Amino acid sequence: MVPRVVFGRGSFGQLADILLPKRKNSEAPFIFLVDDFFEGKPLEQRIPWLFNDQIIFISADEEPKTKQVDALVEKIITDFDELPSGIVGIGGGTLLDLAKAVAVMVNNKGSSVEYQGWDLVNRPALYHVGVPTISGTGAEVSRTAVLLGPDKKLGINSDYTTYDQVVLDPDLLTTVPTDQWFYTGMDCFIHCVESLEGTYLNAFSQSHGEKALELCKEVFLGELPKDQAEEKLMMASWHGGMSIAYSQVGVAHAISYGLSYVLGTKHGLGNCLVFQHLQDFYPEGVALFLKMKAKQAVEFPAGLCKELSDDELEQMVQIALSMEPLWENALGKNWKDRITQDQLKQIYQKI
Repeated sequence: MVPRVVFGRGSFGQLADILLPKRKNSEAPFIFLVDDFFEGKPLEQRIPWLFNDQIIFISADEEPKTKQVDALVEKIITDFDELPSGIVGIGGGTLLDLAKAVAVMVNNKGSSVEYQGWDLVNRPALYHVGVPTISGTGAEVSRTAVLLGPDKKLGINSDYTTYDQVVLDPDLLTTVPTDQWFYTGMDCFIHCVESLEGTYLNAFSQSHGEKALELCKEVFLGELPKDQAEEKLMMASWHGGMSIAYSQVGVAHAISYGLSYVLGTKHGLGNCLVFQHLQDFYPEGVALFLKMKAKQAVEFPAGLCKELSDDELEQMVQIALSMEPLWENALGKNWKDRITQDQLKQIYQKI
């Protein structure tokens, strides 16, 4: 679990006080990895950099890649005489996952490709802080840093990946575009459905999943003022992330990984595109999802897989099937007897 968290409007202003006791000395900088959306915006001026701290603006247009993590780690190690005091990720799920991965790899040898999987990290990560500016992914609380590698999309899943400190400031959500608000919010909703209906479910994950599901319904089916919706979605993201941290996700995430790898589809949108076609797996969840989509008047892109070759479809299917823990959570230990490659191809062809 994340050991320290602050929540509340304006809490981003506490970041300087949070980081100060963690500074090793004036030569050991903090590295701020920040969504380039904020370059030249007021938030940039509020980042509490000191001494030789470095702010690196990074595009969130594409999901984080192993080669990107490795390049950042090499830059950090070669640019400074000693290791940084820590890494601070400021942005949505892409930046938060990237910051977690960089913090892990600064203290572990080799390429991040070698650590894609479960519990492969040997040494604790560098001190790292997460500041979400979009809510829904649960990246701020999860033990996973999802990365696109040379031949798969898979997270660095370890107890060392989890943030040491998180700052939850609902004021930072005011700049989120409407469609992205829905996509990441539905990522949270899908976390809840997959966790609550999975075979890995336990009392701990159930309590968090049920709370997150309740909050999602309030946000996307209710008539909340914007400030209340921001606060509730931020907490839904937290609880949804906690739920899957103690259980697992399922069918939608497994299939969307294939979309992300082959087409570069962003995670939240990919989950939405897949989940709308999963009535056979999550009938009640899909019905509620479609109700939320209609309420929010959101339209999804269509025909993404229309022109794909047989080889590309096959690649997506194999990536999806490689996510064994997700399928086991969704369908049980005999999951291989309950899903076929043709079923997966048919789902992709509908997107």
